[in-house]
Amino acid sequence: MKANRKRIPIVAANWKMNKTCAETVAYLSRLLYSLEELNGTVEILIFPPFTALRTATTYLENERKTDIFPLIGAQNMHWELKGAYTGEVSLVMLLELGIKHVILGHSERRRIFNETNDIVLKKVKAAAAHGVVPLICVGETLEERNEKKTEEVLKNQLVDILEFFKESGFNDFIIAYEPVWAIGTGIAASPEEANDACRFIRALVGSYLSPEVASRIRILYGGSIDENNFEGFLLEPDIDGGLVGSASLDVEKFVKLIRMAVKHA
Repeated sequence: MKANRKRIPIVAANWKMNKTCAETVAYLSRLLYSLEELNGTVEILIFPPFTALRTATTYLENERKTDIFPLIGAQNMHWELKGAYTGEVSLVMLLELGIKHVILGHSERRRIFNETNDIVLKKVKAAAAHGVVPLICVGETLEERNEKKTEEVLKNQLVDILEFFKESGFNDFIIAYEPVWAIGTGIAASPEEANDACRFIRALVGSYLSPEVASRIRILYGGSIDENNFEGFLLEPDIDGGLVGSASLDVEKFVKLIRMAVKHA
């Protein structure tokens, strides 16, 4: 049964530490060629590595051929605009490239680079202050899930951010539910499990902000999405698309996912 929603689905590609500038051009060329025949309302977000951002934005600026047009976002950012932060990239640098979306709080940033909820909050505040849409990732580990702490973890990861949104009036954001145990493992949550978590997140947004904001905020699922399971997630009423990892690196596979989203838009 098709989900009854008014929200525009999102299909987002997180390339992580993959693809050179040359590979980026080849990918985008093939992607645009494949999108020409598509009709329907979906939003496509692509998050290349920092080194390929200028290449991606410049290429797309010169190749506008379709109404279904991908937007380029960044995989991370620092909360300060400048300073002695070796190896970091600021919002000023991203804005110069026309970047309007950024992934924040991804589990790999939290786990590998020790980003805390406080750090994610600082980044969200900085993005909001400059009109950049944060794609905020949340999710529990397998141990937390087995201990039935999923909702507790999701609330802990979101409560301070939602408090900030309430105080500031900022409500242009996207949330991705990415259970840590499903990222890169090939083991996806079931559509029903993912929808339960997304429904909880939407209710949380409603309780801190408003039912109106909760009804229009897009909540994505991420974690071992592929062409065999994505449609099941799209059919769930509280899932508005996907944040895709490894399957997004293959343009043909990614186009299949986009076609599914168009079908259910």
